[in-house]
Amino acid sequence: MNLPGILQIALFLVLIFAITRPLGTYLERVFDGEPTALSPLLVPVEQAIYRACGVDPAREQHWTAYAASMLTFSLVGMLVLYAIERLQGFLPLNPSGFGPVPPDLAFNTAASFTTNTNWQSYAGEATMSYLTQMAGLAFHNFISAATGIAIAVALVRGLARRTARAIGNFWVDLVRATLYVLLPICVVLTLVFVWQGVPQNVNPYVKATTVEGATQVIPQGPVASQEAIKELGTNGGGFFNANSAHPYENPTPLTNFLEVLAIFSIPSGLTYTFGRMVGNTRQGWAVWAAMAILFVVGIAIALPSEQAGNPLLTRLGVDQTQSALQPGGNFEGKETRFGIASSMLFTVVTTDASCGAVDNMHDSLLPLTGTIPMFNIQTGEVMFGGVGAGLYGMLMYAILAVFIAGLMVGRTPEYLGKKVQAYEMKMAMLALLVLAADVLVFTAIASVTRAGTSAVANPGPHGFSEILYAFTSTTGNNGSAFAGLSSDTLFYNVALAFSMLIGRFLMKVPILAIAGSMATKQRVPPSLGTFPTTGATFVGLLVGTVLIVGALTYFPALALGPVAEHFLLAAGKTF
Repeated sequence: MNLPGILQIALFLVLIFAITRPLGTYLERVFDGEPTALSPLLVPVEQAIYRACGVDPAREQHWTAYAASMLTFSLVGMLVLYAIERLQGFLPLNPSGFGPVPPDLAFNTAASFTTNTNWQSYAGEATMSYLTQMAGLAFHNFISAATGIAIAVALVRGLARRTARAIGNFWVDLVRATLYVLLPICVVLTLVFVWQGVPQNVNPYVKATTVEGATQVIPQGPVASQEAIKELGTNGGGFFNANSAHPYENPTPLTNFLEVLAIFSIPSGLTYTFGRMVGNTRQGWAVWAAMAILFVVGIAIALPSEQAGNPLLTRLGVDQTQSALQPGGNFEGKETRFGIASSMLFTVVTTDASCGAVDNMHDSLLPLTGTIPMFNIQTGEVMFGGVGAGLYGMLMYAILAVFIAGLMVGRTPEYLGKKVQAYEMKMAMLALLVLAADVLVFTAIASVTRAGTSAVANPGPHGFSEILYAFTSTTGNNGSAFAGLSSDTLFYNVALAFSMLIGRFLMKVPILAIAGSMATKQRVPPSLGTFPTTGATFVGLLVGTVLIVGALTYFPALALGPVAEHFLLAAGKTF
């Protein structure tokens, strides 16, 4: 790992640390209904939304009602997006005259953006009209991100409250997350991106004549606004097929750095929000520390691996029977505007979070490097994670960690003074097992059927990695891909859509069940036998729990894909 790479990563961590407290404080005030600097402007808008929708903001919900509201809202939103895609040929703001999106692709895309996955089996600039991009996809980028934040806040309320039956109001949390958090920050980010050269218009595509006399179509459109929310909301869906590797989405090193900062900002801030809401900010910093350690471990493996280069490529003048380091590192699939260090920072950040944005092609990563983004997603993307999803995923691991600690000392486990009992463990394990089954069962089916293997571009372990990564990404609602998989087929459009829906909603419901159960419990006064959850021991246990659960669940599958490819490559063998 060279000095510029180290300095860039250190600067990134310092800025994320600096953002955490002020943003976390602001988020806590928003969801506790306290006045903020934006209240004079936004409170009338918020109240008007409640009146128009018939929502009583003072009426809180039991966890079952909260879950029902979330599921109903998501279902209706998915159906509306599907309709927009199918009817876009008849709708306005379609200067390129795009026709209806095919049914299976429309279903896949509707499921994708509803679940905050943003998996894209299509080229956005050649498939979606401006109306579909703005009123369909970008709209879901906001509300799916707001839904994730709402679930996290509901879980924190469940941990913070005593003998309560309600965990908040989904509709209020959804509106406040969108109105006070996502929209204001995105307005600022959009203006910065436009300043840096990202297009923001609804003009027809430009036709240019090349030096050779050929005609070239240059797509443009409302890019900057979608770029802002795709990063801030950890969505990831690009306006263009090349995503953040496209110069219109990510034109400069500054925009590249701002994008990774935006991805981690809200997930990091929510850890401090958690500490404030439970009345002990050290609890939030302990969770933050565990996330930061896992992030550093990932980057410490990925960056040196990619900088070392491909062992099969030799330096000029070295005997061709010998293996040597690739000069300059592995630049295949990377933007020379950013280099290896920035590309690896983006790769690790976007897969630590549930954000499918990419500024380089993951399919071109060396096997060891490619293992890191895949494993990041398989752990539940809890290294800061998606907006909301990272926090509630890590808190699920925290409950599991204190349960393990309780078993070791023969004491009923507690977290934040509340006993962790059989019901909470059943729900936590249900969430973990659903995710694992979703990834592994779909991968197994795709690996042994003609419909699954016919879309794979590469033979051997790398081809298996492409399939495994696809279902890992969709289950984890990430959306990035090993691009060698041609996923726009009936089999993959349908299978990946169900994978996304299962990964999103069959995890959220158990999380809300835990919130509801914990909210009803009294806090137990700490005693000599209470396991502290603010110190280095707990942080180490939490990090170990994440790594061990992930390794035990997914190592056999990883061994068949990137691990096998790594050792074969070191031995000079390819498929």
